[in-house]
Amino acid sequence: MERKSRFTQWLRRSRSATGGDTGSGAGAASAREDLLMAAAAAGFPLAPAAYPSGYGCSCDRIGCPTPARHPVSFAWATQASADPEKVRHWLRADPQANFITATGLVHDVLDVPVEAGRQALERLGASDVEVGPIATSGGDLRQGRMLFFTATRGTPEDEDEWWPCELDCHPETMDEHPGLRWHCRGSYVLVPPARLPGDGRVAWLLGPERPLPDPLTLLEALTDAGRVLAGAEEEHEGAAWPIGR
Repeated sequence: MERKSRFTQWLRRSRSATGGDTGSGAGAASAREDLLMAAAAAGFPLAPAAYPSGYGCSCDRIGCPTPARHPVSFAWATQASADPEKVRHWLRADPQANFITATGLVHDVLDVPVEAGRQALERLGASDVEVGPIATSGGDLRQGRMLFFTATRGTPEDEDEWWPCELDCHPETMDEHPGLRWHCRGSYVLVPPARLPGDGRVAWLLGPERPLPDPLTLLEALTDAGRVLAGAEEEHEGAAWPIGR
């Protein structure tokens, strides 16, 4: 409990320092734009996304299943851009918009429950393994997620050179991956700073200026932490590993 309390304090400090609580007003808008420009400068392809409206979503869909978590356009994959002028144009056209970053182009994202991420960070730190940008999503330490940004497996011209694995996650398969998700080609995540319904936020723990690590340097620690967290409820430990495929 003491360790979790220290982590909670660190999480709050990190959010305050990296855009989790940007507040309101002109200064907050400027800070938000700066954070999005930092993501664009890192080469992350961005596209506008929905945002909270009341207790729901800004989109027109009644009973939206993923409020404030999805792109505005169905063409997000081709629309996504790291061009700062495009990002500024989108932001100023709709100042409340969240933004997604398309994965599988410049970066992938390994997405785990926040407690599994905390455990993995302790193990990686003890082993002096360098991590890249890390974000948290959600306002609850039990229900939230931690996003580890990594180098991508790429988009080779020859489809046979791209190796899929059972951890691969796409927007329509999110519910099928309650543990570790690997966002790669055809997927996306919200990029900080973003607002979720209620008090939820997406915020940087470690910013986008950090070099992107090879995903395989993090995968074992994240997988092991997820299995420990699942405990006896996880009966199928034969999760596919992409090594050797």
